[in-house]
Amino acid sequence: MEPATRGDPMSPLRWTCKSTMQLAAALAGQGRTIGERTVASMLHEMGYSLQGNLKTREGTSHPDRDEQFRYIARQTRLFQRRGAPVISVDTKKKELVGDFANGGREWRPKGSPERVRVHDFKDKELGKAIPYGVYDVLANKGWVSVGIDHDTPAFAVRSVREWWRRMGGRAYPTATDLLIMADCGGSNGYRARLWKVGLQQLASETGLRICVCHFPPGTSKWNKIEHRMFCHITENWRGRPLISHEVIVNLIGNTTTRTGLAIKAKLDRRRYPKGVKVSDDDLARLNLTPARFHGEWNYSLSPV
Repeated sequence: MEPATRGDPMSPLRWTCKSTMQLAAALAGQGRTIGERTVASMLHEMGYSLQGNLKTREGTSHPDRDEQFRYIARQTRLFQRRGAPVISVDTKKKELVGDFANGGREWRPKGSPERVRVHDFKDKELGKAIPYGVYDVLANKGWVSVGIDHDTPAFAVRSVREWWRRMGGRAYPTATDLLIMADCGGSNGYRARLWKVGLQQLASETGLRICVCHFPPGTSKWNKIEHRMFCHITENWRGRPLISHEVIVNLIGNTTTRTGLAIKAKLDRRRYPKGVKVSDDDLARLNLTPARFHGEWNYSLSPV
């Protein structure tokens, strides 16, 4: 179902481009006896619905978009079969810290809404919050580092390192490989040299072979962390002013779901300067192996 899923991933409403007949035939090929109507009932239980053609328009896309999704799905299955960790990483939307309006509503005594500022100008003392998340796909658990400076590749790698030190290493003590699913751009983009340098250092520190798969351009919303963790954080703090970094960390850490999602969060007060350059020589020294299929999107970094 995953590679053929459509719809806004931030919404609980989803649909698939496969028909119930195709899905029933695919299940029959796996030795399962099932009818189209049963497939339709199961889809409804999973939150899928029939949608009009207008909803499926996604604009221009890379010609290898779908094949890259299939490649990521295959890699994910291979790692999960071995019990190796698979994580989805991304930076959540930056948030202004202070008594600013926050979208959504919450239950309060009638006639007493929360009083907030009229204009959303950044408070010079409180600044902003930059939540960088790491979502463990297999365990349904997440880590969020809440930064206060800049969203840089160094900050992204530091967040992955913190996840491994506090959660991943304990959950997978015998792991030798780690798969990271990341967006195509941003602080963890495939063009970010400092991201690769940082992952090389992490691989050498931990002894892990770190494999990275980037989503094709324009498909960042399909990163699993978006619709399995970030959307629940947003829902948890809806209608609540994020008056301090501590409040943000607590709200993130108290986010749970019926499916057992658990998140740990920590404030990161380090400074991450922008504009750090990585020379061609530094890049050449990396123990980096590109994959045969789109090596710029899919590569691995082995310990040195």
